[in-house]
Order: sequence, then structure tokens, then C-alpha cells
Amino acid sequence: MTYVIAAAGTGGHVYPGLSVGEALLDLGVARESITFVGGNRLEAKVYPDEGFSFFEVELRGLQRSLTPRNLTLPAVVMKARSRIYEMIVESDVKAVLGMGGYVTIPTGSAARRAGVPFFNAEQNAEAGLANKIASRWAARSFVSFPDTGGMPDAEWVGNPVRAPFWSFDRESLRLEAARKYQLTPNVPVLGVFGGSLGAGAINEAIIRLVSEWEGRAFQIVHLTGERNIAEMMSVDQATVRWIRVAFEESMETFYAACDLVIARAGGAVAELTASSTPSILVPGEFGSAGHQSGNARFLSDAGAAITLPESGLGGLGGLVNSILFSDPALDEMREAANRIARPRAAHAIAAAMMKATA
Repeated sequence: MTYVIAAAGTGGHVYPGLSVGEALLDLGVARESITFVGGNRLEAKVYPDEGFSFFEVELRGLQRSLTPRNLTLPAVVMKARSRIYEMIVESDVKAVLGMGGYVTIPTGSAARRAGVPFFNAEQNAEAGLANKIASRWAARSFVSFPDTGGMPDAEWVGNPVRAPFWSFDRESLRLEAARKYQLTPNVPVLGVFGGSLGAGAINEAIIRLVSEWEGRAFQIVHLTGERNIAEMMSVDQATVRWIRVAFEESMETFYAACDLVIARAGGAVAELTASSTPSILVPGEFGSAGHQSGNARFLSDAGAAITLPESGLGGLGGLVNSILFSDPALDEMREAANRIARPRAAHAIAAAMMKATA
């Protein structure tokens, strides 16, 4: 084994980490030379399912409320650090990458102790605590935005996206996407999804939008989430064709189908720019430091998106009406998204790791 990638917890860490693994493969690294490190959450399924070696350690994040469990956290971190250190030494690891989150601290510390080059990457516009600390140990740090807070010496490469977005071609995917969702040709398409957290407010806003819509005909492709799809099936409207999908595995197909997307402002902002998709972003206030507001602000300042706070969701219908039916507005937002896109971020990080082993 040569490369270790530590990414755990939510999809916002796990899938960018997976993208770097895919980029290493694309650059000629053998699959058996790559191992992922994480806990027992999403990562424990995703990486083995993709055919990668997975090294599981006990992990636990700092609780934001006062709780006795926090007193045991140092022991958990030290145990994870020891196990990762032993794995690095025994497996002759040459380069280690941390993608932020609680797995980064024990992994970065273990790499430092083993004398192995350590790299870290931050997905959001404000670095999390783990990456702020771990960047002090890093040979190089990488960020998704040019003005990421908390990591002043990091390099702006973008947020790693999955292989289908490395060279996204909307036109070549559009026909397949229209067939998949059974879309009517030449009728605008609004895409909607809320991510793994906080989809409720957006879903409720879409129900209101459809119920009250009095404008021109359009179509919605709505990724509702498995737990929400049943409640979303009760509303229909003559001029709005509402396609509801519980889960979409091929997000490139979803973006290819859509003229405008309403979404949270987490890791999806990288896919929105890589696919040059105009968006209305509704930042969630969950997570560390309200990072979604910073993510959304970057796209809005560039002209690629409109930021709409949850408190403003009552005006969603008017906003959709002003953008979805305006070709000039959509074209300007597509061009802006393309200007700030960094679809080859995973390759930049993978190449840095490979250079360290040369």
C-alpha cells in the first residue's frame, strides 16, 4: 500500500475523498495501493462497495453540548492515532491525505509521527476545526474556495467531484436524462434537492410553490429523499409536471436534465459549478460555523447562483419565475459557474500525493 485517504462521517467528506481515490486510479495508481480510513458510518459502506481497502477505527466527534462523553474523547483519539500509525508503518505508506472532520486529527498526527508526508483538503468556505489544526502538520493544504477562512496558506484547487463531472458534457447527457425522467421537450426543468440534512424546509417550499403556481408551464425533477417521498405525492398542479424521485445515484444525469436547480449549499456547489448549472442556494445553518452561507456567497458573488435564506422561501415562486423562463439570465449564470469551476481538483490533489512518493 502507498496512499492513505482519511474521510469519514457525511457525504460532504466521504465523496470528495472517494473522488481523490478515483483520480489516483486515473493517474495510474493500482487500486490495491490505496486505503481509506474512517469509522462505521457512511464510509464503511461506500469505500468497500467501490472496491477499495478500508481501515476502520473507532471515531467520535466533539459534542457541542456539555456532556461527560467529551471527557473520553482524548482517549478515543489517541487509540485511533496509535492504530493508524501502526498501519502506516506496517504497510509502508508513502503519503496520507485528510479530508477534514474528526478522522483528520488522529490520521494527521499519526502521519506526522511516522514521518510520512501529510496533506489535507477543506471542502467548505470556512475551514472546520480539525483542518485548522491539521494544516499545521501538512506538507500542502488544499481548499475549495479562493478565500477559505482558517487556512491562509492553502492552495485553491476546488472541491473534488466524482469522475462523471471531470469532463461534464450537458448536451451529450441531455437526451438520456430526458428519457430517464420522461420529460416533455422544450419545457423548462427545475431541479430540486436538499441533501442528507435539512431537506424539510425546501420540500415544504416546493409544495407551496406547486400549489400556488399561476405562471407558465414547467417541470420539476425533485430528489425528495427516501424518507420524504410519500408525503410529497399528495400535491399536483395542471401547469407544473412534478417528477418525484427518492434517490438519484447518477447525479450527472440529474444536472443534465435541469435548467435551474434549488439546493442546499454544501458539497453540491462543486457539482453545480462543474456542470455549469444555474442555482438558487438555500444555505442550512447546521454544521460547523454555518459554512453553507460562505459556500453560497462565493457562487452568488460570482454570478453563478442566487442565495435565498430559509426565511425568504416564501418568495421562491417569484424568484423561479424571474429566472427559469429567462434565457439571458440562465446563460449568464452558466457562464459564471463555468468560470469558477474546478472539476479537476481531485487530480491536483492526487498529483501532489504522487509527487511526494516519487
